[in-house]
Amino acid sequence: MAKASGFMEYARELPAARPVGIRVQDYREVYERFPASKARTQAARCMDCGVPFCQGGCPLGNMIPDWNDLVYRNNWKEAYERLRATNNFPEFTGRICPAPCESACVLGIIDGPVSIERIEQEIIEHAFREGWVVPEPPERRTGKTVAVVGSGPAGLACADQLNRAGHHVTVLERDDRIGGLLRYGIPDFKLEKWIVDRRVDLMREEGIAFVTNAHVGTNYAAELLHNFDAAVLCVGATWPRDLPLEGRDLNGIHFAFDYLRQQNKRVSGDDLAHEGLEPIHATDKHVIVIGGGDTGSDCIGTANRQGAKSITQFELLPTPPRERPPHQPWPFHPMILRTSTSHKEGVDRHWSIMTKAFEGQYGRLQKLKTVHVEPDGEGFAPVPGTERSWPADLVLLAIGYTGPEHLRISDALGTRLDARGNFATAQNYETSTPGIFAAGDARRGQSLVVWAISEGREAARHADAFLSGFVTLPTKGAGDLPRTANTVKHK
Repeated sequence: MAKASGFMEYARELPAARPVGIRVQDYREVYERFPASKARTQAARCMDCGVPFCQGGCPLGNMIPDWNDLVYRNNWKEAYERLRATNNFPEFTGRICPAPCESACVLGIIDGPVSIERIEQEIIEHAFREGWVVPEPPERRTGKTVAVVGSGPAGLACADQLNRAGHHVTVLERDDRIGGLLRYGIPDFKLEKWIVDRRVDLMREEGIAFVTNAHVGTNYAAELLHNFDAAVLCVGATWPRDLPLEGRDLNGIHFAFDYLRQQNKRVSGDDLAHEGLEPIHATDKHVIVIGGGDTGSDCIGTANRQGAKSITQFELLPTPPRERPPHQPWPFHPMILRTSTSHKEGVDRHWSIMTKAFEGQYGRLQKLKTVHVEPDGEGFAPVPGTERSWPADLVLLAIGYTGPEHLRISDALGTRLDARGNFATAQNYETSTPGIFAAGDARRGQSLVVWAISEGREAARHADAFLSGFVTLPTKGAGDLPRTANTVKHK
């Protein structure tokens, strides 16, 4: 454990956020760097709790008490080794994970939990600064070839694990850059893209091949079936949920992902006109974001940086409680009221609001009609007399995703779907087509980045067993063998 009395001596602390008036002028990360001295102090708060519920709360099974103790003792290199044994990309989860581990922290029962996520981020950034994160290609190759379809967090984690096992891995990405959700779904003010590029460059040096503009199901299906010994589908759940109401065809209503993707491309220096994209921009507009989750929050932060005239957010559900509700006791990750850094930059938030129709003239959106609703046991019932119209020049639909864009892929590869439209798999992550596996949101449905990494690792373990005849990769939370100690044998 760390300092025995640390949890009684030190309060929970997080990195300072840059002032609102400054940060909305750019797309750099919101938070300042968390000094190593503060990370050590926070690590000292880790208790000798006996059963590390934080580790159980983490989908990756990260050995959190171990690296907290090592950080406290200033043993950063061993802390990094312990962290990377279970998490391929701590630089991602340390920035954008909602930290279910902190919800499960024993200290959180009586006080603020240990700042696990920020300690994790400081460990990996410390390792990069010290030069400990270097390419480590496997010593031996199995001769087996694997295609990983999709380069989001699940795909990258799966590719990294399979490469460690010694297989020849090719990642196929339909977009023009590698990263999937990390690249185009998450704004730079939460995850700057040089961080993604840094990791992808490292994976290239370790022997992983990346192919962009590869549309499996259109121009790569035959190659997937005939040129590889196995394949893993990590295409995400990118089919957006729509709101088919009166006036939906008016110009000015867009899916949140399309909006965020465009701005991420602008930040990367892309010419959207050259790509033939209709610009989606919030400058001097009344913006309404429908949906109260992380994606809606990302839209708010982006619209603030684009200079929106006003930003309003609607959520169908009632206002969440500020404290943990009785039906979500510790150590569960509770559904409570959360105020993001984007919310603090300026937004008018409303709950229990249902959109009824979009209105406009000459094909252009001008207003949005809503009604207040209350739960009625079977859904939501409108409250009479609460109808209202709101000025709206731009509406962003951030109400989730219904599953993967699977039709062409499933037809081309012969993979069955489950009742929710995801790729159906057996317990070993294999689809109905032998040798084709699936992982991440495409298999489990829309979820967290940390779950995507966990899914990618698990699918890689089973794909490796399929290729090698036995398991060489670890189970959840067990930790990897060092990359240079590859023990894979030829089948």
